[in-house]
Amino acid sequence: MVKTAVKAAEEYEGQYEYATFELPNEELFLPGHGLCAGCTIGVIARHMLKVFGPDTVVVNATGCAEVSTVVYPRTNWAVPWIHVAFGNGGSVASGIEAAIKALKRRGVIDPSRKINVVVFAGDGGTADIGFQALSGMLERGHRVIYVMYDNEGYMNTGIQRSGTTPFGASATTSPAGKVVPGNTRHKKPMAAIAAAHGIPYVATANPAYVHDMVYKFKKAIEVDGPSFIHVLQSCTPGWRFEPKYAIRVLELATETGYWVNYEIENGEFRVTLPVPRRKHVKCFLQLQGRFRHLKPDEIEYIQKVIDRDVEEINRIMGREVIGPVDPSLPCLTERK
Repeated sequence: MVKTAVKAAEEYEGQYEYATFELPNEELFLPGHGLCAGCTIGVIARHMLKVFGPDTVVVNATGCAEVSTVVYPRTNWAVPWIHVAFGNGGSVASGIEAAIKALKRRGVIDPSRKINVVVFAGDGGTADIGFQALSGMLERGHRVIYVMYDNEGYMNTGIQRSGTTPFGASATTSPAGKVVPGNTRHKKPMAAIAAAHGIPYVATANPAYVHDMVYKFKKAIEVDGPSFIHVLQSCTPGWRFEPKYAIRVLELATETGYWVNYEIENGEFRVTLPVPRRKHVKCFLQLQGRFRHLKPDEIEYIQKVIDRDVEEINRIMGREVIGPVDPSLPCLTERK
């Protein structure tokens, strides 16, 4: 839910000024990783590096991406890469960015050379353990792109709940039982929290909508200051769905209004993927085993929370950009 000092952005023709932006053929996120079948971390990382280019330093906090893409002596990252602990991604990136500035002042690095520093970290290393370092990095104004891939739990260490685990999800530290319906807390609104720091660019993205995600990566590297992109990432073992539904479940997240794709640019809020008619949240929930225990009244409670959040977003925009639930819409449609 967006509760920051933002105002609706004025409509402008250039909303998708990168519609003609062509991704390079060069692959900087190499194949052969150990990510789970159906994991969309690879989709995010691959497109991220295609946009950021070879002059990029990746700060990778401990998590699924780190343990699955760098197994000594092999790596899937064809750019400078450093592994850091869960809690200090923002601090290490701040130091790298400051060091690059110092080297440019001394003439060691060409001052005109643009080097991107990016933190690539999960929800545990961002919303929880790494929150302090992230906040400090944003407050100090370092030119760092922070990309949070959010699989909504500590999936690498046993599927424990995190600060971004949604209400009702069953995790190993918030198991569903006869009395407690899984996780009892709501998802931490990390994009809104980042925006509250007053940084130039914040966005939410979804790899099921690659064009929108790439557009936001492109905007982030053009910002003079910190940027934060919160990307929803489907997780086969943690969300418990068949690998073939990895993208479909993400589409349903947006189609139901559970996940809204927006950006906040210099305080101006814009929904980048309007949804004229929403599907009921049960469409998103029933595809995942972590919600299989929920009762009808609990599902309706989640729907009411989404309705409330959608109402707030439409209020900020001053018009209806996320429409009402349409019961006639099928949860899944056949793919040709």
